[in-house]
Parts: sequence; structure tokens; C-alpha cells
Amino acid sequence: MTNRTWSNIAVVGAGALGSHFGGVLARAGHRVTLIGRESHVEAINRHGLRLHGHDSEERVSLSAAVDISAVRGASLILFCVKSFDTETAAAAMAPHVAPDAVILSLQNGVDNPERIGRYVRNQVIPVLVYVGANIPAPGTVRHTGGGNIVIGQLQAFRRDAPDGELLADIAALFGEVGLKVAIAEDIEAELWIKLLMNATYNAISALGRAAYGRMVAMPEVNVLMREAAAEVVAVARAKGIRLPDDIVETAMKLADAMPQTMSSTAQDILRGRLTEVAYLNGAIAQQGEALGVATPVNRTLNALIKLLEQSGAAASGG
Repeated sequence: MTNRTWSNIAVVGAGALGSHFGGVLARAGHRVTLIGRESHVEAINRHGLRLHGHDSEERVSLSAAVDISAVRGASLILFCVKSFDTETAAAAMAPHVAPDAVILSLQNGVDNPERIGRYVRNQVIPVLVYVGANIPAPGTVRHTGGGNIVIGQLQAFRRDAPDGELLADIAALFGEVGLKVAIAEDIEAELWIKLLMNATYNAISALGRAAYGRMVAMPEVNVLMREAAAEVVAVARAKGIRLPDDIVETAMKLADAMPQTMSSTAQDILRGRLTEVAYLNGAIAQQGEALGVATPVNRTLNALIKLLEQSGAAASGG
């Protein structure tokens, strides 16, 4: 039986996923503040957050702000910024974070909790998200598939004994809004599993402007995805991290749960924004080089996404 209550929840980096999670928590009666881009914040403060499901639409009332000082007083912080903004956001947030606040890193990549921990002394819990969402217009978020998350404690934050009650409280919070929550014994391996999923889907979705279901259904693309995943397995093995024997097959089945989802990388490219590819396929290529593991598919995907980023910046005058 858990007893922790989350009196105030803040979402730092209220993009698609942050807005979705903030919206469903607010709908369940929690006090939530979204911290995000000005246009999105203005629309939410004017009309509420429009929350779209597969066959539903509703408006949810919650607070929204642009200034990161709005985390002040929050007992739970959902940290959802892009990986390339982790240090900047964590440093800006640090002076305003309550000493007993718990921070959840709902981010891609494997090292964000440690990077956040350089600026705050709070407990930082990685949350691996298997949920798709997008923002079709300011003030609106659409859930496109999935409903699973995995949580756990990294060794660096186990200051005494593992806090099983804390993890149970977090699981209960998300479970009450309909998410399927798993508490991982080995969260580092789970972080690498999520990295494998991202490396398999994100860049290819962006390059093909394709949803996951269409990607997996095309034989040539299916083979490419499997090759990208196999390279992640090889790099993880070289680092001493053992992934499940059937992880490549498991990765390919992600599309069954999220057939209409386009990756966050694809959404960033379509909006002319910087992507997280350096922390996904790029990280695999970099670590593979350091470990003497060949990663030609991930290296190529990283380079092509960087080229698209450059093209988008040039088109927008950046």
C-alpha cells in the first residue's frame, strides 16, 4: 500500500509527450502546470488543453507557463525536454526545485538522468515511454498509440537502499490514468532497449515521412530496421549489457501497437527543428567506434538526418 501524494505536478518541456502526460494527469484530478513554448502555452491558457484520443476529444483545464520558475512548489517534475537541451534546462530549473521533489526523466537516450543530476540533488527516475503523440496545433495534443512505460532506479541514485515505495507510488500514479507500468530490476538494460527502439524507428520514419506500420510492412525497410537494431545489440554486448535474445523481433512488433505513429524525429524534421539523432543513432555510431564495433547503418542514418536538419535550417533562413 502506497501513501505518497503528488500535490503539484510540473511538466518541463511540454511538447507532444509532456502535454499528453500532463493532460491525462490533469484530467484525473491532479494539479498540473505545463511549461513549454509560448504559442502552445497561450492557447492552453486561453482555451484549455485539447486532448485527442483515438475516438475522443475533450478540453482539460490546467495551468501553463513559459518561465521554468513555474516548477517552484512541485512535488513531482516530469522532465521532457529534448536531450540536447538537458543541461540548459536542468541548470535553469535547479534554483526553483523543492528539495524533496522527485524528477522523472521521460527522455530519449541513456544518460539524461546523470546529466540532470549534475545540477540538482533530487532523486531522478528514468521513465521509458512507449507512447506516441503529436501536436497538430498549439493547445492541442493527439495520442497516436501505445500506453506502456517502464520505470526504475539507476545505481547512481541509490544513495542508500533502493526506494521500492517511491517506485510503487510512481507506478500507481500512472496506472490510475490507464497506463501499463513495469518496474524494472535492471533499468540500464531497459534504457538500452528503448535506445534500440529509437534507433530502429526514429530516423527511418523521418527520412521516409512514414508511420511505423507502413515502415514495417515494406520488406526493404523492414530489413534496414533489423540491421539498425542488430548494431545496437552488438554495441550493448561490447559494453557488457545483455539484451534479450529476441529483442530485434520485439522491436519489430512495436509497430503493431503504434501503427499510425510517426517518430519524434520525423515531427522535428517536418517543423524544421533540431532532432535528437546525435543521442540515438549518433550515440550508437560513436560508441561503436570507441568499442571497435561496426555500425554502418546507424552511422548512415545519423548523417542523413543531420543533412535534413541542415536543409531545414537553410530553408527557414537559419
